[in-house]
Amino acid sequence: MKQTILITGCSSGIGYFCAKALHDLGHSVYATARADHDVARLQHEGLTSFKLDVTSEADIQAMIAKIEQENGVIDVLFNNAGYGQPGALEDLSVAALKAQFETNVFGNFALTKAALRLLRKSENPKIVQNSSILGFIALKYRGAYNASKYAIEGLSDTLRLELEPFGIKVCLIEPGPIHSAFRKNAYAKFKSHIRVDGSFYEADYKSAIKRFESTEDDSFTLSERAVYEVLLKIINATNPKPRYRVTFPTTLLWFLKRILSTKMLDKVLKRV
Repeated sequence: MKQTILITGCSSGIGYFCAKALHDLGHSVYATARADHDVARLQHEGLTSFKLDVTSEADIQAMIAKIEQENGVIDVLFNNAGYGQPGALEDLSVAALKAQFETNVFGNFALTKAALRLLRKSENPKIVQNSSILGFIALKYRGAYNASKYAIEGLSDTLRLELEPFGIKVCLIEPGPIHSAFRKNAYAKFKSHIRVDGSFYEADYKSAIKRFESTEDDSFTLSERAVYEVLLKIINATNPKPRYRVTFPTTLLWFLKRILSTKMLDKVLKRV
């Protein structure tokens, strides 16, 4: 059955792959991106694409009004837009942490609120959040991103309870390592906000920079298709699960968090 699907963060990676694949299946996909040149490229490729910066209330309202005018309904909202801000919390400015939350949390929340009016018109509406393995475990030097994804998990759990009487399903996808532009974008944020020289974490930062600049992925990294297949399963399900874990590290660490004490889990995480 053809559905109207709104996807954020479609310039590359997971959002781009999912938008293309769902469009090819015949769904009415609104593939959004923040930059005008990305929107133009997506349109050139045959996708229905519009500019949407989730931190802009004007962009959000314009996007919802456009969908209402053309389709009158949103069946699936896939909140995929986001980025990672690396760096030790001690070295991170409050402004950088606020910027991380503006996109990953507050922008996500604002769009979700605005979309609810059109989601309520769907026969089987769904909100799908692209969370992360870092939405339930924390790793060093990823504190800002950890906090933003923990926040999304908490908001989504609450939304699931509050929206259940209206038949709106809320699902979390929790990917581990996925091929995407995430590392490149994170490195750019690292260089913008973290001063390496003189930091207490200088040695670790220099090791991290080598990984940022490497083109190799570890053996656990999966393609964007792994997330797409889960998203498609949610779209086609009448009663989807609240959480879907993607990649072996995500499944393993979820299991270890359930059985280990906090101290024991910390020992494991310090080796990751």
